[in-house]
Amino acid sequence: MQTGAKLPKVTFHTRVRDESIGGSNPFRWEDKATADYFDGKRVILFSLPGAFTPTCSTYQLPGFEENFARFQELGVDEIYCMSVNDSFVMNQWAKAQNISNVKVIPDGSGEFTRRVGMLVRKDNLGFGLRSWRYAAVIDNGTVEAWFEEPGIADNHGEDPYGQSSPETLLAYLEEARKEAAA
Repeated sequence: MQTGAKLPKVTFHTRVRDESIGGSNPFRWEDKATADYFDGKRVILFSLPGAFTPTCSTYQLPGFEENFARFQELGVDEIYCMSVNDSFVMNQWAKAQNISNVKVIPDGSGEFTRRVGMLVRKDNLGFGLRSWRYAAVIDNGTVEAWFEEPGIADNHGEDPYGQSSPETLLAYLEEARKEAAA
């Protein structure tokens, strides 16, 4: 993806809480389109190789969650975390991480990830097809800024992390604010 690109139109199969169902698992299926998440808003989207994985759970997701208020001050309406995992996994991961500000998007089939050019093989780790780590500022469905970890490749021997960190995006947004004020 590049700055100025429109996001692909994809349907995400999500599970949403619905207390009218009752029982211990009150969730129902709800399909959401790209437009449901991105139209009419300025958001951060970050994607990672997998829920419950070390870097994602220790640094990336918590860092975006902890800095949510600062991101809002810099003009961000929502923060979305995407992974090539199903909705059950993404919801349980958010619950386990005590996430209340960042919203998770399940790209279970990897269709969105494939269409933005970030789908890679991670067979060397037993993961199969997953997302390369990236983050973006999206304004009304259009890429404003794109931050991709270096070295995208199938079965990469490492898991680079830095370009897609909350700190990198905060620095970008702070600089953009300074430039707009000048």
